[in-house]
Parts: sequence; C-alpha cells; structure tokens
Amino acid sequence: MANWQIEGQYMETCNCTYLCPCAASNLTAQPTEGDCKAAIAMHITKGQKDGLKLDGLSFVVMLHSPHAMAEGNIVVGLIVDESASDAQVEAISAIATGAAGGPMANLAPLVGSLAGVERRPVTFDVDGMNFAVKAGELVDQACEGVASGVRPDEPLFLENTVHPVNGRLALAKATRSIFNVFGIHWSDTSGTRNAHFAPFAWAA
Repeated sequence: MANWQIEGQYMETCNCTYLCPCAASNLTAQPTEGDCKAAIAMHITKGQKDGLKLDGLSFVVMLHSPHAMAEGNIVVGLIVDESASDAQVEAISAIATGAAGGPMANLAPLVGSLAGVERRPVTFDVDGMNFAVKAGELVDQACEGVASGVRPDEPLFLENTVHPVNGRLALAKATRSIFNVFGIHWSDTSGTRNAHFAPFAWAA
C-alpha cells in the first residue's frame, strides 16, 4: 500500500492568453505575458496519507514563474481549506510541495522558494464543463471547457503533457481569474485567458 494516495478533480487558470504555451512546449516557451501566474485547484474526493483521511478537502497551489517554467526560480504557495485539521494541512502540504514524493516532486527542482501556507474556506464547483473555485478573498476563478467540434458535449484535450496533475488536460478558457496572495496579483474577466481541468490520481 502506498504511503499516500489522493484522487479527485482539478482545474486551473493562468494569466497566459489561450492557448498557454507552457504545457504545449514542455515548459520551455515564454509565457504570453512574460511571466506565469497560475492557480492549480484540487478537490480530493478520496485520499489518505499515513492512514489520515483527506476525503472532501480542497487546496490551491499558487505558482509564479518569472520566465519560462523550465528556467526555474518558481515561487510556490499553498492555500488549504480551513476545515482541514492541522495534521491534514501538514499532509496536504507535503503532497502539494513534493516533499512526500509523487508528481509534484518532479516540479520541485524548478522551485526557487516556498511562499507559505494560507488557510481559507475553499469551494470547488463543477457543472458539466464549467468549473468555479474560490478560496476566501485570495482566489476567485472559473472556466468553461472548449467544446469539441466532433462531440460538443466534450472538451478538446491536450495529450501526453508533462503537467504534474495529469498528462491529459481538457482545454478551457478562464471566464474569471483573480489572484491576490503571496505577492501574486492578477485580475481578468475577458474570457481570453487559458484554463485546464482534468481528473487526477496521485500516489507515492
């Protein structure tokens, strides 16, 4: 049995104009705005670490990369649902930063600093291809999937990516993307910015 495993649903928005070049270039392309600001939101439907249940908890990994992500020096911060106990926050922090191994550990060599952990009420809502996440006053984001021309009730996908959440990402546009935390400030409601969503299953 793995020391930990979590599964659930993810969504993110970022400041890049759709389609974000990061995932499509294996993190080597320059972000469309010169730097990358992103909020990776995760809702755990089922999970545990060392026997401690994490079911029903949500968290948001905040990222700021001053240049192409592959160049490193990424700042990472974490927002955890305030309903989590201290032990659960510690467990999620270890998973989300890669300290406990797993997919985020692959990103760890590119991280220059950890900005800290905040606790806020986190809501994670899903309605078909529409996603919305709010973390107190710190993050307010929503997206809508880009429908396939073949199957309009399904999104287009980007396959075989190096994204730590899932190698298969649904393509979406951010209808709302507002960040104000860890020195990361962004606000856009133009509908032109990038977003993704996907299920996830992590373990180590």
